[in-house]
Amino acid sequence: MMNSLAHDAYTRPDAPGRNARAVEYDLFARVTRRLSMAWAQRKQNYPALVSALHENGALWRTLAIDVADSGNGLPQQLRAQLFYLHEFTAAHSKEVLNGTASAEVLVDINTAVMRGLRGTGGGA
Repeated sequence: MMNSLAHDAYTRPDAPGRNARAVEYDLFARVTRRLSMAWAQRKQNYPALVSALHENGALWRTLAIDVADSGNGLPQQLRAQLFYLHEFTAAHSKEVLNGTASAEVLVDINTAVMRGLRGTGGGA
């Protein structure tokens, strides 16, 4: 599913010349919107929540692989913070699935990353 999202975002014909930050923002926006909606409807459609958590996890795993690469151009501290957020997201998602935590925290984290991608502060 993540590969499909990335493929769609990078190959959209209506988005020529988009930079990587804009594509990343769009990926986070789509996944975050889906996660937020699934959380709000979790009692009526639990499988949608499971799917949205999986999709969010795939996004974060992809990001973690990218920031762990020695060729990544981000500052080391930011890379470490993003990797930590991947680990937190994975652990917290398990708690959401177990019914002991809220997905709202994951939405908040993604939203903060989106603000960082837009350059409006509040990034990771």
